[in-house]
Amino acid sequence: MSQSIFTGLSAFPLTPADDEGRVDTEGLQRLLDRILKADVQSIGLLGSTGIYMYLTREERRRAVAAAVESINRKIPVIVGVGALRTDEAQALARDAAAEGADALLLAPVSYTPLTEEEVFRHFEAVASATDLPICIYNNPSTTHFSVGPDLLQRLSGIAQIQAVKMPLPKDMGFAQEIAGLRARLPAEFKIGYSGDWGAGEALLAGADAWYSVVAGLFPAPAAALTKSACRGHAAEVDYLDKAFSPLWSLFKAYGSLRVIYAAAAHLGLISARPPRPILPLAADVMAQIGAAIADLEG
Repeated sequence: MSQSIFTGLSAFPLTPADDEGRVDTEGLQRLLDRILKADVQSIGLLGSTGIYMYLTREERRRAVAAAVESINRKIPVIVGVGALRTDEAQALARDAAAEGADALLLAPVSYTPLTEEEVFRHFEAVASATDLPICIYNNPSTTHFSVGPDLLQRLSGIAQIQAVKMPLPKDMGFAQEIAGLRARLPAEFKIGYSGDWGAGEALLAGADAWYSVVAGLFPAPAAALTKSACRGHAAEVDYLDKAFSPLWSLFKAYGSLRVIYAAAAHLGLISARPPRPILPLAADVMAQIGAAIADLEG
């Protein structure tokens, strides 16, 4: 059996767009070219960092087409297809498949709070729209819905649903959480984590994947950390993680999306601003971001 798409380091780039929400495909491809030069196992396109909820269906499809063309099958492309309506998420899934995506990332996005049964039916319906494998995007900080172990076990019975992207556990108790989930899920089901500042610990504890915001802009040091963690080299992980510490502090203080936009602008890779109503960071914070980048690249 070939290796699962949902393992290793998945880099989540920004999707630069103008103030009217039209995707800058050339800017996106510049970011992707940077990622392709590193040892990254997949691209996570149109995740939260990729502003998927701020883009129209047409622009999301343009982004997928540009990414697939740029990557040219070198590594898999996992495309976020979260939407408020089930039929819209199904349409986005079909669009992604038609443009050549390799897998889908699906969050239970909602305005009205959802029940577990509603979430299950939503995932079931989207899974029926294509043959592509799906990773559950468990992101309660933005969706306000937490996919608990019971629902996760039930969703894992749908053939296309093969992985989960988990938030960091509140107590950072990765080993206990992973062991509990593995006891309830199929052996081949993959458990990965977002929340970049906990990635090293998660991988050392046996997580299958790191779904990374920072790898979308700084893929080489993120790949080095991933490789060390997957080999069980805890001291090396700690050393590499310290270089990221200033960025982690900024992520926690201002949100990773704002910081990554500012960092990409600092590097001269994009000129796009975050989608309104999100505002760019102040000049004093930009100075901190510049210093954090210098620490990381140094």
